[in-house]
Amino acid sequence: MNLPNKLTLLRVCMIPLFVILARMSPLWAQCAAVAVYGLACLTDLFDGRIARSRNLITDFGKFMDPIADKLLVMSALIVLTAQGRMPDWVCILMLAREFLVSGFRLVAVENGRVIAAGPLGKLKTVFQMSATIALMLLVPLEGKALLGQFGITLANVLLYIALALTVISGADYLIRNRDCIKDM
Repeated sequence: MNLPNKLTLLRVCMIPLFVILARMSPLWAQCAAVAVYGLACLTDLFDGRIARSRNLITDFGKFMDPIADKLLVMSALIVLTAQGRMPDWVCILMLAREFLVSGFRLVAVENGRVIAAGPLGKLKTVFQMSATIALMLLVPLEGKALLGQFGITLANVLLYIALALTVISGADYLIRNRDCIKDM
């Protein structure tokens, strides 16, 4: 197994630790959760760069990297929704897009195609990760907000940009790959 694929699997392994920490209220636990989550997000950046620069792109990586991203972001979305830090309907729309695209990918695999994430999907992931970090840092579980109302507003702006990109990239993905389901 090559280094990029190991980084992808490491990202998946970091999820339980992130969730445990993120569900705890003390500030130290929230900071630790952000650190673990941020490090997991960085593995996404590095695995792709390393794979491309060293020509280590594999079908496993094309398939597993987006799943690892989805698991990480979905975990954050669910925790943040459970904590009341983001609206449930936003979480539902984001999760619906991820399940739809994942199901679409499975159909493509059955037809012998592995579909890598496109540029809009990658941008969506960056904004989802940024928004979830901002929500964890700037929308408090208890006590005062780190940057006051400005921080809460900033986190929510990032969230709604991420939501817009989620919907747009999902539609783009389905349109670009519609030939995968034409025989259904």
